[in-house]
Amino acid sequence: MSAADPAKSGTFKGLKLTNTLTRQKEDFCAIDDSNVRLYVCGPTVYDFAHIGNARPAIVFDVLYRLLRHLYGAEHVTYARNITDVDDKINARALRDYPDMPLNEAIALVTKKTADQYQKDVAALGCFEPTVQPRATEHIDGMVKMIEQLIEKGHAYVAETPEGGEVLFDTVSMPNYGGLSKRKLDEQIAGARIAVDSHKKNPGDFVLWKLSSPEEPGWDSPWGRGRPGWHIECSVMSEHHLGKVFDIHGGGLDLIFPHHENEIAQSCCANGTKTMSNYWVHNGFVQVEGRKMSKSEGNFFTIHELLETENFGGRKWPGEVLRLAMLMTHYKEPIDFSVRKLEEAENILKKWADAHRAAEQQGVVPWKNSVGPSDFGPNGRQILELLCDDLNTSAAIARLSILSRQISGGNVEAARDFVDLVDLLGFDFVAFMQGYETSSEEHERIQGLINDRLEYLNAKNWAEADRIRDELASQGIALKDSKDSETGARVTTWELKR
Repeated sequence: MSAADPAKSGTFKGLKLTNTLTRQKEDFCAIDDSNVRLYVCGPTVYDFAHIGNARPAIVFDVLYRLLRHLYGAEHVTYARNITDVDDKINARALRDYPDMPLNEAIALVTKKTADQYQKDVAALGCFEPTVQPRATEHIDGMVKMIEQLIEKGHAYVAETPEGGEVLFDTVSMPNYGGLSKRKLDEQIAGARIAVDSHKKNPGDFVLWKLSSPEEPGWDSPWGRGRPGWHIECSVMSEHHLGKVFDIHGGGLDLIFPHHENEIAQSCCANGTKTMSNYWVHNGFVQVEGRKMSKSEGNFFTIHELLETENFGGRKWPGEVLRLAMLMTHYKEPIDFSVRKLEEAENILKKWADAHRAAEQQGVVPWKNSVGPSDFGPNGRQILELLCDDLNTSAAIARLSILSRQISGGNVEAARDFVDLVDLLGFDFVAFMQGYETSSEEHERIQGLINDRLEYLNAKNWAEADRIRDELASQGIALKDSKDSETGARVTTWELKR
């Protein structure tokens, strides 16, 4: 490894991660234990984030929390970018604000979308990253890196019908394709890569493209234009984390071409053998057994799930969405379904009861201030599962077992449980607020239930069904049963968000 490539010289603290670069689970050793650095590709702010975007936000928030726990909060830097330069943004601005100057319309679209993203991921229990750079803040750095690539023979200016644009020469990098394991002669054009006659090679990709007078653009040696998608992350990650950092994360769909091209740009510009020591990717999300798409009608935004009744006929708490995403190992595909959300909700209600019992014993969370040795045997086992490539699914199962030990007065179990659910990012105060009713509301609901029971006893099914449907529309689910001794009808109710 050259002097420009920092070694993994930190201490192994028990964390193992599957590295896409090697296709193996590896011990995680930081470059510098005093400054562990994580970069994750964030949103392109042209539309509200969908549930597929929620998964990396949640997965890498758990990794961020775990790194803070292992190394200390002050020793971890987490950068998640915001892409606010993109042709999809331009198209959305033209669609939504056709009578407005394009730059003003773009500003409205990006602000509205970025603000909503911040609200959405906060509702999912995600910490705010250390830094959230915007592409538009780093245009000068992008121009500089492109100049370096041209000087070193890794990029060229090509003439197009619209004028000149700068392309990366994929053949100039002998090990191009190392992350995705694709050979150049086997590659076909991927997302955002156009195969045109002005390219030296079909896989060459855009670093800088010219802008029309109506499009957003910045001055450069190659004319007024805007950066390609891939160069943005190379420059933002280097600016905030250095030429080589510890972990780069994102969804599986970003391995090629985006992350492959980031590596090419960064390594060729900086003369390094790597850009990030560990590459971590989460699996895809499908909905009710089908690939998520707008044409299928199963495309749901985080905002819709939180604030509307478009999925399963009800709103869903952010804590439920978070747990549902963590019940499947991050590398595996996830089937996002109403049944899974209901399962997560039931687990959380039991956990909330256990958390309340722990609070009654005087237990409060440590907020990332203790080490693994401060856990009891059960707590250490769960922490080991989290350190084993973020095995949240197994950790959640063990937490449910641990939660059942609290009601018997097991203070050690209570301490471990409270600490670990806090580490996973669950706020039970916020969660339970959505299920609590005032005494007046409780009386109103019970009055309607009593009226319904009278209608049932009188065999007035229509009126009984009307009350049931009225309560259901308010998120109140009824459950009918019979008293085991008297045989009388009994109705219980539960408030669902």
